[in-house]
Amino acid sequence: MNSFEIIRTVRLTEKGTRQSEKFNQYTVMADPRANKTQIRAAVQDLFKVKVVKVNTLNVRGKFRRQRTKQAGQSPDWKKAIVTLKDGDKIELT
Repeated sequence: MNSFEIIRTVRLTEKGTRQSEKFNQYTVMADPRANKTQIRAAVQDLFKVKVVKVNTLNVRGKFRRQRTKQAGQSPDWKKAIVTLKDGDKIELT
């Protein structure tokens, strides 16, 4: 897998914004098959920053029902919280 397959997107939320300001942490949506070392290498390659720590967790998809009797489910995904070295920053716009 290359870096673009491992890191799907960076999550922009209120909690993530506070984390980035206070703790220099960013939340990324990663491929479920990727491990911490692959995520660390992908973030360093894509954003040209130094990663100090990576925490991962698997998020279950929510059950959804949209005006039908049959329930669907949003897909499961992997969340990675990446801590950067002091002074490094990822520009999100």
